Amino acid sequence: MKTYFDHERLDVYQEAIAFCGWAGDLLSDVAGKAAAKDQLDRASTSLPLNIAEGNGKFSDADRSRFLEIARGSALECAACLDVLAVRRLVDTERVVPAKEQLVRIVNMLMGMLKRFSGRAEFLREGEGKHAVGFDHDHDHDHEHD
Repeated sequence: MKTYFDHERLDVYQEAIAFCGWAGDLLSDVAGKAAAKDQLDRASTSLPLNIAEGNGKFSDADRSRFLEIARGSALECAACLDVLAVRRLVDTERVVPAKEQLVRIVNMLMGMLKRFSGRAEFLREGEGKHAVGFDHDHDHDHEHD
């Protein structure tokens, strides 16, 4: 397809458009009504729209704001896919390539954000595993006090 605008030349935009198309195909195959289905539709649409709008901004702060929103939409898409899979509305195997595509999109957006954002030192996506520990035994010890 011929490009008319600068954002259409961005690899991240092309990936986001491809994901949006894939999500549309997936959503047409999901039977019934589900909140995660509707949210995936909105988030997958928001992703390329915010990349395009952010790319059209002149100030780094404005550009960064829209790229951050796009990043949030990509993460939201990943969570929606998890919800649809755990509720057995889609096969887990079907969402794996899409989640890998979302990882690439988030990584590209992080690269752009590190370039344009004044808050680059706070951006930490992809730096190892995130875990939250919770000691159930310790919590129960206090119940008896």
